[in-house]
Amino acid sequence: MSLVKKFATVASGTLMSRALGFGREMLMAAALGTGPVADAFNAAFQFPNTFRRLFAEGAFNAAFVPLFAKEIETHGTEGAKRFSEEVFGVLFTALLALTIVMELSMPLIVRYLVAPGFAGIPGKFDTTVTLATIMFPYLICMSLGAMMAGMLNSLRRYFAAAVAPVFLNIILIGVLAYAWYKGSDALTVGYGLSWGVLAAGLVQLAIVWVAVRHAGISIGFRRPKMTPAVKRLLILALPAAITGGITQINQLIGTAIASAQNSAVSSLAYADRIYQLPLGVVGVAVAIVLLPELSRALKSGNLIEAANLQNRSVEFTLFLTLPAAAALWVMSEPIVRLVYERGAFAANNSTPTVAAILAIFGLGLPAFVLIKAFTPGYFAREDTRTPMMFAAISVAVNVTTALTLFPEMGAPGIAVASAVAGWVNALMLLGVLIRRGHWGRDVPLMKRIPRLVLSAIVMGAALYFAEHWFAVRLGRGAPLVVKATTLLALVAGGALLYFITAFATGGADFGMIRRNVKRGSGKAAPPVAKTDPDE
Repeated sequence: MSLVKKFATVASGTLMSRALGFGREMLMAAALGTGPVADAFNAAFQFPNTFRRLFAEGAFNAAFVPLFAKEIETHGTEGAKRFSEEVFGVLFTALLALTIVMELSMPLIVRYLVAPGFAGIPGKFDTTVTLATIMFPYLICMSLGAMMAGMLNSLRRYFAAAVAPVFLNIILIGVLAYAWYKGSDALTVGYGLSWGVLAAGLVQLAIVWVAVRHAGISIGFRRPKMTPAVKRLLILALPAAITGGITQINQLIGTAIASAQNSAVSSLAYADRIYQLPLGVVGVAVAIVLLPELSRALKSGNLIEAANLQNRSVEFTLFLTLPAAAALWVMSEPIVRLVYERGAFAANNSTPTVAAILAIFGLGLPAFVLIKAFTPGYFAREDTRTPMMFAAISVAVNVTTALTLFPEMGAPGIAVASAVAGWVNALMLLGVLIRRGHWGRDVPLMKRIPRLVLSAIVMGAALYFAEHWFAVRLGRGAPLVVKATTLLALVAGGALLYFITAFATGGADFGMIRRNVKRGSGKAAPPVAKTDPDE
């Protein structure tokens, strides 16, 4: 299967999840707006979600996948199964202990870490503590699920792990639809959503567990023991967790700072949902597919293939994210108005703030995606320390910038800090890869990048003038159908203009696409099970 086809397999599941996520956020915005319950739920949910991305997705996609791939290469399926069971025993025990401690400490954690600004608002503070207590066990499900997803990705079975998150949105949409049908108040909706998150974690874990068994590996529970393989994993996982979750660390810091201002937490969350669509579809897909492919190429000594994988991944991410960034910057207000402006959200007049945050996030989008394309170059070589140092610098930049800008700019200042920190991190990662000789100089890529930037600027300028030309059809008073059709037509026209310009200037060509679609990606994986029809 070609690299682009693998990206597409993961991206299709992620796209489904993100599309349903839009539906979920639209319903949530209508039901809760940017009011106190919305702030409480978003702050409470971000806490276990950050831990999930930090210690589960980040650590296991960075540390577990190369080690698991090595076990398959050297000891076959049985060696990989033994390694997985050793890790499962330690991981489950550690997660259980962590969850108990966190549940007992939740009031202190919310007061001093998650949302210190809520401490002076008794009702809001108590609600956040309760919702976070309900949702935190979600971490156990998602961390174990992330481990199994890493196994599936190493076995080149991408779809089950990509589609599992869809069920979080399906369940939460069901909760919101039922609440609307029953006419529930905001607090009841918040409680229902929290229990829905926990139920979704159980469902997602069940999906990947079944998929792993179907792949031919049945994981049993072993008594926790620090074997050499587990110790090696932990040595790699701690810095990898910090590095892989740097965006989430910055978001958690941003939430803590934003809690000092009413509606800021939920405004950031709503903008984040929209820009997560291109970030998830492109960035997450690239990171998930590139790491095992790059690890396999390096383990087999195929340095030319490894360099080609990295260059093609960057080419692919920039080709798709540069126009997305330009569109978010120019069209942020019509997008927010179409997606969210109804019910409690419209009553709170939240559109200008969320649109400003979204536009700034758009400028950081290419950096956030490039980070996911650059870090596998370190992780595949089992170097997790260097990206961790860069992540720490990025956090320092984020905190300093956010604290400086927030008093004057409010929530948009936090978005600026996040974007600046993202670009600092991406440039440091690239610079050291080049200095170490781990990033091959690719002349076609260097020629295409400025042309792709030019194409995105041309598209952005056209969208800017088109938005003003159709201002009435995109305005607050226009019917929903008119706003939707107009916005979709502008996006389609902008995309067409971008592709025409990119091909005309040489930023892209059919030969490039043909090579990426047809080419294989290294040697085939060992035959661990029958071919999965999802592939």
